[in-house]
Amino acid sequence: MKQNKDSETHDTLLVLGRPINLTPIEASTLKCLTVGERLAYDYSTGTYRGERLVFARTKGELRLSRTPRSLAFTSKNILQKMGMPLVHIIENCPAYLRQRLIDRGVYFIVSDKFAFMPGLLINERVKMKDPPRRLTPVAQYLLLYHLQVESLEGRSALEMKDSTPYSYPSISLGLTCLEELGLVTRVRSANGKNKTLSFPAHGKELFDKAREYMIDPVVERIYCDELKTDERFPVCYINALSEFSMLNPDPEREIAMSIKKLKELRQADALVCENPFDGNIMIESWKYPPVTPQGYAGDYVDKLSMVLTLEHEACDPRVEKEIERVIDQMHWQ
Repeated sequence: MKQNKDSETHDTLLVLGRPINLTPIEASTLKCLTVGERLAYDYSTGTYRGERLVFARTKGELRLSRTPRSLAFTSKNILQKMGMPLVHIIENCPAYLRQRLIDRGVYFIVSDKFAFMPGLLINERVKMKDPPRRLTPVAQYLLLYHLQVESLEGRSALEMKDSTPYSYPSISLGLTCLEELGLVTRVRSANGKNKTLSFPAHGKELFDKAREYMIDPVVERIYCDELKTDERFPVCYINALSEFSMLNPDPEREIAMSIKKLKELRQADALVCENPFDGNIMIESWKYPPVTPQGYAGDYVDKLSMVLTLEHEACDPRVEKEIERVIDQMHWQ
């Protein structure tokens, strides 16, 4: 997408060499929209391949706060009320977020390299000039799955779909991250139909190689005095480490859950006396599920993810010693 402004202050988008002249929409026409939708965007109309479209550019700070779900809701609302599909003009949009927008049927344009519009899909992957500095949650899950649950050597992205909690597009993006960090290579299979994985190192050697890129799985750590639910959650943090080592457990109950589940419990007022400091129960919300066959339904989080949650804390020497003992005694796949 390229943008120009003519003497009449009308914007022009260039998509696949075709100009789209944009005309600002009068405020009176936008009265059918919610106040939030009117404040969030600058709206224009334009025609592409004979179809009349609404184009919306997010304003200022709202640019980073709109989720794919909210964008999909706005798109549906405008289609119903204005009778035209909505195309979002986005300044920056990483690959994983583009896929989420496509999955929700949200039309968008991001530069002249990425676009998803009626009758058009441009999604050319451009190699990053610099490799990523950290693993994405999906990439880290896949690597830890390979190290702890079962080997992914010789597997294709499609073959991983049924054994991991991620979709094929998400797995592909995760593998791209691993590849760009030099933690895996993808080679064409003998039949030439797909690419399979090959790891440059194995076991602890691979873990050590990846360790500098790994992220803390924990998004948030909070406390409460009581949790009003019968659901079971895996043990995490020091109490998980005590299960796998000689360390004594903490007196508090320590559990992990998904970001979504924590949000649901908060909405249901299931957390009694929530606070960030102390309580009878410590809750961690995680960026990815525990890397076990049972996921959040297991008794404990996986060992390597647990290690990463503790490494990012200010640990005393006893904890640091037990962390290294757990790693040294790992049964690597």
